[in-house]
Amino acid sequence: MTPLSRRSFLAAAAGAAAAPAFGGAASAAELDVAIVGAGAAGIAAARKLSAAGRSVRVFEAANYVGGRCLTDMKTFGVPYDLGAHWIHMPDVNPVAKLVNRTGLEIYPAPPGQKLRIGKRYAREGEMEEFLSWLVRSRRAIEDASRKADLSCAQALPKELGDWRASIEFNLGPFGCAKDLSEVSAIDFSKSWERDIDAFCRQGFGTLLAKLGEALPVQLATPVSSIDSRSRGEVILETAKGKLAARAVIVTASTNLLLSGRIAFAPELPKRQLDALNRLKLGSYDHIALEFNGNPLGLQRDDLVFEKAAGPRTAALLANAGGSTVAYIDVGGAFGRDLAEKGPREMIAFAQDWLGGLFGADIRQTVKRSHATQWSREPWVLGAFSAASVGGQPSRRILMEPLRERIFFAGEAAHETLWGTVGGAWESGERAADAVIKLLAPPPARQPRQQPQRQQRPRRQGP
Repeated sequence: MTPLSRRSFLAAAAGAAAAPAFGGAASAAELDVAIVGAGAAGIAAARKLSAAGRSVRVFEAANYVGGRCLTDMKTFGVPYDLGAHWIHMPDVNPVAKLVNRTGLEIYPAPPGQKLRIGKRYAREGEMEEFLSWLVRSRRAIEDASRKADLSCAQALPKELGDWRASIEFNLGPFGCAKDLSEVSAIDFSKSWERDIDAFCRQGFGTLLAKLGEALPVQLATPVSSIDSRSRGEVILETAKGKLAARAVIVTASTNLLLSGRIAFAPELPKRQLDALNRLKLGSYDHIALEFNGNPLGLQRDDLVFEKAAGPRTAALLANAGGSTVAYIDVGGAFGRDLAEKGPREMIAFAQDWLGGLFGADIRQTVKRSHATQWSREPWVLGAFSAASVGGQPSRRILMEPLRERIFFAGEAAHETLWGTVGGAWESGERAADAVIKLLAPPPARQPRQQPQRQQRPRRQGP
């Protein structure tokens, strides 16, 4: 069965060794590179810069490494990814390629998915019809994007009928963390298809933390200002003092940068601010339910959708990692509004939704529960960045160096792998390459060779 595209919203990872605190006034070029944020992009940049022999320090506002990647072991006693969970395209994913060095394990996600229509599974013909409309909808968006940029919702086939709500959820809130009316058709079409996936047995956040554990990370150290007015250096002010660096890589989310929590001097130009506004984070959250046994009768990591009647729907990932914990994922405008009501309302929705698909008795089998609220996480403020209409070029704008000393990185600064940990990682490595080139000493000047004087032939005879 043809698998669906699954895009997780980058998040996840616990732990990491903190570098010693610092204090006092800044002095010129204390450091080659300062990195703001210890998510996937920050870890990737720090690893590459350290390998190149550059002095680097990572400043993380939270008390863990991973950003939108965080694995929790306490809530259910098993790895529970609060953020990013899917490892997309593991055959080419730069993070997956490093797993063998960590002692951790990844395994392939099962292909395909199931579809519930009321309290029964879709028949073969119904599933084929659903998948056919998915393919046709993607093609319609891609075809429309070649002519002009418009919202993905405007590009959908008119004949979707009673499949429309299911298609809109799958391609929108589940795939982009936004409703299709808010997503650029060009941005959607440029993103790589992500139909081959894997999971980390110990948790995606655990994997990110492992990759960052040897780095000089200063935890619980938010950066409050970045001043690039001095020639040849950038001054960072943090909760633990000031520091000067020759260059800075900023990996904070677009929503955090727009919030004003990090002040820039001079202020960010309108070009960058407009780009950030067009790449605002959407909403995507997990509602996790631990069951007594396997009342849903599903296999490990089974993915289930419903034939929805409207936006009030979700995706189910059952028996995550072989546990008795299920993820009920919500996103887009409905998910955002639900998360604003708090965990109690989110958990009640998840139980009611499952009850409508598998029977009301399901509620009696729920043990522990938990719900994420990424839009309220103070150092993230959302999920991941699908571009608004006209906003796809904004990704390249974020890749431009600012005043030749400040570089931006993260999933929002990747044109084809936005919304993924792999895209954030590649973006961090790209920024590190640019910094290495900036800080490289100019080639030594070769001494000018004096032209050889031609000798005159000696006169023969008198």
